[in-house]
Amino acid sequence: MRVSNTMTQDATKPRWTLADLVDLERYPIHRPDTDAYRVTVDEAQIGLRSVGCAVIKELVKPDGVRQLNNEIVARKHTTHFSTQVINPYFHMSANPDYPERHPVNTFLERSSGFIPGDSWDDQCATDALFRAPELAAFMADCLEIPAMHCYADPLAGLTANILDPGQQFTWHFDTNDYAVTVLVQEADEGGLFRYHPGIRSAGDEGFDAIQRVLEGDDEGVHTLDLAPGDLQIFRGRYSLHAVTRVPAASRPRHAAIFAYTAEPGVVGRLERTRQLFGRVLPAHEEAERQRVRSDTLID
Repeated sequence: MRVSNTMTQDATKPRWTLADLVDLERYPIHRPDTDAYRVTVDEAQIGLRSVGCAVIKELVKPDGVRQLNNEIVARKHTTHFSTQVINPYFHMSANPDYPERHPVNTFLERSSGFIPGDSWDDQCATDALFRAPELAAFMADCLEIPAMHCYADPLAGLTANILDPGQQFTWHFDTNDYAVTVLVQEADEGGLFRYHPGIRSAGDEGFDAIQRVLEGDDEGVHTLDLAPGDLQIFRGRYSLHAVTRVPAASRPRHAAIFAYTAEPGVVGRLERTRQLFGRVLPAHEEAERQRVRSDTLID
């Protein structure tokens, strides 16, 4: 694996540390007793309450960003790329139980790739950041919840999303409760994150509002132009979201995706796992028999 000259890891050092990767002077996420920590959390809470999203600008240091991108590039050959026409719930077939003009029966192109969770190892900087208890505790404070748990899915917990030239990730919902994204390499143009916060809830599917967005209504839709190193905290289970197409002449867009849940032990559905990763593992088959879910949404 190639690493930048400034971030060569000592072979005797078991894991990357937060100080290697995160700008702890600006964002002391390891020191919840400090004023700087409290200010950062307060600002994130305001963003999450008002627009359903918080962006911590340049949380990952430039050298850290380079290391994360080196790790993505080194594993890019394991990416499962697919092009499908899906509804926001990752279904590909019409459902006669719903009207023709309905989110369940509205299908748009998704063309992107994911590096699966089992491509990473515990010596990776990407894995160390994902599993850092200080980061999880910081994000739980931002989200005003007691705790966050690493998504137990062995393929979808820690991933990297790849948008090569010409690809887009259309409107969809996440299976996990919370997504934390670090933009690692931005596209030359395009590749913008768009979302409608809180368009559904655990008790309300919000079909009418979702259909309006699918048909091009931008009311309530926010667009983020993220920069490398920015960390985004997002309620992806309840907010419809997409990434716009990366033009054919652009470089790829790379993003590290850290998935978390409010309850421990959550594993993704079989159908969606096959769509995103091209395969399933025994853990997915077992979880399908013993679902651990935080809601009863159609997915």
